Amino acid sequence: MLQHLHPDGWTPPKGYANGIAARGTQIFVGGQIGWNSQQRFDSDDFIAQTRQALQNVHDVLRSGGAGPEHMVRMTWYILDRDEYNARLRELGEAYRAVMGKHFPAMTCVEVSRLVEARAKVEIEVTAVLPDPVAHQAG
Repeated sequence: MLQHLHPDGWTPPKGYANGIAARGTQIFVGGQIGWNSQQRFDSDDFIAQTRQALQNVHDVLRSGGAGPEHMVRMTWYILDRDEYNARLRELGEAYRAVMGKHFPAMTCVEVSRLVEARAKVEIEVTAVLPDPVAHQAG
């Protein structure tokens, strides 16, 4: 079960949650970059790489029996905050196309470099898959 945490009187966040409380099996997705399943970049465009990185996160979650709706925390490492801010509409479209409308607690950090020289974004996620509910015969 996931519970969004939103302090009284705070302005609602857009595209992320301030906090989430969760109980269940934790899934940790290591940093995913914008290359395909064969570890090849199909594009050097920031949005295309972000969409691929999100798809990679999605695929790792699915391999653990989870989905985007189970994400509780997401950290983005980007090379250019100006490009990030200038392309927020496109980022939102790419995000919703892959992840839907579930917005976890999120941090975005501008970094000087990523390990893979062509990578423009790296995204890591923590998800919580709820424990099965035991049903009692009545």
